[in-house]
Amino acid sequence: MIPSITSGPPRGSARSWRRRHLLGLAIVLAGAAALLLDLLGALAHQDPRLAGALVGGGMAAAATALGTLPVLLSQQFSQRTYDSMLGFGAGVMLAASSFSLIIPGLAAAKAQGAGPWGAGAIVGSGVVLGALLLLLIDRAVPHEHFVKGLEGPRAQAMKRAWLFVLAIVLHNVPEGLAIGVAYAGADPVGALALATGISIQDVPEGMVVALALRGVGYGRVASAGLGVLSGLVEPVAALSGAAVISISAGMLPWGLAIAAGAMLAVISHEIIPESHRKGHERFATAGLILGFVVMLLLDTALG
Repeated sequence: MIPSITSGPPRGSARSWRRRHLLGLAIVLAGAAALLLDLLGALAHQDPRLAGALVGGGMAAAATALGTLPVLLSQQFSQRTYDSMLGFGAGVMLAASSFSLIIPGLAAAKAQGAGPWGAGAIVGSGVVLGALLLLLIDRAVPHEHFVKGLEGPRAQAMKRAWLFVLAIVLHNVPEGLAIGVAYAGADPVGALALATGISIQDVPEGMVVALALRGVGYGRVASAGLGVLSGLVEPVAALSGAAVISISAGMLPWGLAIAAGAMLAVISHEIIPESHRKGHERFATAGLILGFVVMLLLDTALG
C-alpha cells in the first residue's frame, strides 16, 4: 500500500528526512545511469555509429550540467529571462526537428525506394506516432508539470522530487533519441550539427530545471544535482536510438520522424505554454526566433 503524501516523519525532522530521500534518489539514479552507460559504452566500441551517439549524448548531458551552475552559485534571474530562455530552447528544438530530423527522414525514405508521396506518408506517420507516444507517456506516468501541477494515476502519492525528476526525464528522452537516430544515419556531420544544437539548447534548459526546483523550495545543491542527473538520460537514450537503427537500417526514416514528433509534442505541450504563462510572450517569442535561427545557422554551417 502506497503511503499518503502527508504521512512521514514529525514536522521538526521533515527537512532532514527530505534531504536523505533526495540524496538516496540521486545515488540510485547516478548508479543506474553509470551501470547502463558502462554497458552501452562497451557496445559502442563495436560500432562507430554507437560511439558517435554516446559522444553526442554525453555532450548534451554536459551542457545540461553546465546550465545548473548559476543556480549552484546562487545567481538569480528574472521571470522575463527565464521565459526568454525557454523560448530559445523551443526555437532550437523546432529547427532541429525540421532540418535535422524531418528533412533527413524524407531523404532516407526516398533513398530506400519510396516515392515523394510514400516518403511523405512514412515521415508524416512517424511524426504523428512520436507525438502520440510522448503524449501517452505524459498521461500514463505520474509526474509534475511546472505549469499545470500533478497529473497521472496515483500522483498524489508520489513525492515532489520524484515527480520533478520524471517530468525532466520525459523532456530529455526525445532529445537523446534524436541524437542517437541521427548518428545512426549516413550523415555524421548533420548528426554533429543536431547534437551541437541540442547541447546549446540544454544549457538554458538545465538552468530552467534547476531554477524551477529551487523555486519550489529545494536547496541549491539538490536543485543543481537533480538537474545534472536529469541530463544523464540523454546519452542513454541516444545509444538506445542508435542501437535500434543500427539493427535495422529500414527503420531510419521512421526513427527520425518519431524523434521529431516527440520533440514537437514537447514544444507545444510544455515549453511554449510555460514560456507564455507569466505575460512575457514577446520575449519568449523573440527567444524562439533567435533559437530557431541559431540552429538553422548551425545546421547550414556544419551540414
